[in-house]
Amino acid sequence: MAGSGLACKKHCHGLHRPPTHNCHSVHGDTDLSVTPGPPPVVEDPSTCDIVKATQYGLVERCKELVEAGYDVRQPDKENVTLLHWAAINNRQELVKYYISKGAIVDQLGGDLNSTPLHWAIRQGHLPMVMLLLKCGADPSLIDGEGFSSIHLAVLFQHMPIVAYLISKGQNVDTVDLNGQTPLMLAAQKALGPEPTRFLLKFNPSLNAVDNVQKNTALHWAVTSGNTSAVDLLLEAGASLDIKNGKGETPLDLAYQSLNRFMVYMVREEERVRSRRNNRLLKIVEKYELFVLLTSSLTFMWAIGYIMNLSSDSWLLKGGLLFLLLFGMALFVRQCVGLKNLSMLGLLYYFYKTWRSDPGYVKTSEKGRKENIVALAEAGCLDFRTFCTSCLVRKPLRSVHCLACNSCVARYDQHSLWIGQCIGIGNHRYYLLLLSFLTLTGVWLLYGTLLYWSNHCVTSYQEDGAWTYFTQIMHCSPWIAYIFTLATFHTLWASMWLTVQLYQIAFLGLTSHERMNLLMQRKSSKHPISLRRTPYNLGCFQNLADFFQCSCFGVFKPNVVDWTKQYNLFHLSKERNVCSV
Repeated sequence: MAGSGLACKKHCHGLHRPPTHNCHSVHGDTDLSVTPGPPPVVEDPSTCDIVKATQYGLVERCKELVEAGYDVRQPDKENVTLLHWAAINNRQELVKYYISKGAIVDQLGGDLNSTPLHWAIRQGHLPMVMLLLKCGADPSLIDGEGFSSIHLAVLFQHMPIVAYLISKGQNVDTVDLNGQTPLMLAAQKALGPEPTRFLLKFNPSLNAVDNVQKNTALHWAVTSGNTSAVDLLLEAGASLDIKNGKGETPLDLAYQSLNRFMVYMVREEERVRSRRNNRLLKIVEKYELFVLLTSSLTFMWAIGYIMNLSSDSWLLKGGLLFLLLFGMALFVRQCVGLKNLSMLGLLYYFYKTWRSDPGYVKTSEKGRKENIVALAEAGCLDFRTFCTSCLVRKPLRSVHCLACNSCVARYDQHSLWIGQCIGIGNHRYYLLLLSFLTLTGVWLLYGTLLYWSNHCVTSYQEDGAWTYFTQIMHCSPWIAYIFTLATFHTLWASMWLTVQLYQIAFLGLTSHERMNLLMQRKSSKHPISLRRTPYNLGCFQNLADFFQCSCFGVFKPNVVDWTKQYNLFHLSKERNVCSV
């Protein structure tokens, strides 16, 4: 028996394992808040040998046999000790008992010459990992495949175990027998972006090389065709110039792989990095806001100017508009695409919405590690309470925004119009922006209609819809252009403002929460009410809480710091640490 998830082989589904236990695959479950349940029913526990009793968690039978003289250090015929069997089956009480009776916590055994800690990590038992570490297990020991504890956790994608090991002092750049770091292993063997993205949060060495082929993590990602890891490593700043033992750069390996997308990714990153040394682009980046405002207003003016040319050739106007759009797209790609391209305007509330902190959940590196350890020891280090991207404990109503790459407190949405998240910090400004935009749009619509009535000879009542439309377009294409823009923005702004006010006043929910409940209601067999939520305190109280307005003392708004609110009932952290 290998004693591992990679080599469960005959014991994973055989006679020596409890029938209710499932062997985790390489891409196994990452919710590690599992605790050992009651032992399964066996026909006659008194007839079980100590190995089977350990696997089934029959504590009394195990104690009976040990007290009768069984040596807990004695391995079975496969060189596996009782502590290994207890660890792989998450039998915490038996582990404590065997160690108290002299079991060696770092005993090597099985086909892979692994310790009980290795076995527990391969199976994803975080409670067992914590127990063994408290009992003195050494996470730096190498198993028969050349992996240390953190390498195994990365290989099996048990991210909470990775976080716990690092938080307890394990070096994120620990090397295995071949000199590979966990980041290299994730780039080479892990499918999907999560292991690589997760490790990058702990600031590993991007340019370390292994002992054998002298590859960096980027070399390994390119060689294995792991495009998601390549993308993440390039974004993190991995070097493109380091050569491996054969004198090959990551780009050389990309060409050898014949993967066109991989080649494009690496070459594009080279181009982007060379542009960063451009003096003009550095100036543009420094004054990005001014450039965005100026270029966008100029673009809007140019469209109207072209439409208002005296020429009657719509082919000419169409060609000029196409060239303008092409030039603007090229400008955005080369100069403006530095951070984000937003719906721009010189409005105060737009600026406040864009520049205000939407409620990012922040913590120090020390605080992150303390939270990881606290959640793990409380038995709730899972994705309901812990963000593996930000490495922070997730407050109630917070969501990790992929666009901003941050957790946002009381998250509502990521607005495409302003390129910013809407959360507790700027939600009120966002509503005021929608209100101001709606009023401005109505005012513009009124102005365009007033212009047409005074300067165009045609009439809708007398000439009909088509003649009226062609005449007003001929009368002033510029005004028609302004009317089209005003109509579009007035419609979406007014409708979205209505939806937002309805959600806030009558439901007490954010847009994200409401959409989640609607999806749950479609898939659930039982009716789910949008009104019956812990956050709905009644229309007027909801508005008072949202706007933090007492209405001259009529209401008392609740003051809640949603960046640090972890439970619904304001209980102490000790009593309700796992609330979601």
